[in-house]
Amino acid sequence: MSVGGSISEVSIGGRIFAVAADSDSNRDIGGYMAEVEPNGNGTARKILTRKPWVIDGLNLEVDDDRGDIEFLQAIADGPDFVPCIISYVSGISYTGQGSVTNEIQASSQSATVPVTLKGPNELVPQK
Repeated sequence: MSVGGSISEVSIGGRIFAVAADSDSNRDIGGYMAEVEPNGNGTARKILTRKPWVIDGLNLEVDDDRGDIEFLQAIADGPDFVPCIISYVSGISYTGQGSVTNEIQASSQSATVPVTLKGPNELVPQK
C-alpha cells in the first residue's frame, strides 16, 4: 500500500523545521540521468550523466526568535554541504549531504519560507 501525505519535518544542518502540512514537494533522489544516442548503423550508446539529489516545494515554518531565516541563509552562503534529513508521514526518511539553493524569502503572514535542498550523490532511504 502506498502512503502519501505531509512531510512531518526536515532537519538541515542539525536544526529541525516543521513543514506546512499542505506542502506538495518533489523528490529526485539523484544518481544519473540516462540518455540514448543513436549510431548511424542502428545501434545506440547509453550516456549516463551524474545529477544531484533535489527536494523542492518545501514550505518550512520559520521562527524569528530562533533566527531561522539567518540560519538558512548561512547554510546557503556557506561553502560546505550539511546533513539533511527529510522525514515523511509514511515513516520513511531520506538522508544526504546538501545545501539550501534558492533565494530565502519568508512570508510574514504564514511564517513560512519556501526551500529547495540539493546535494551531491544520492538521497538514502532510512526506515
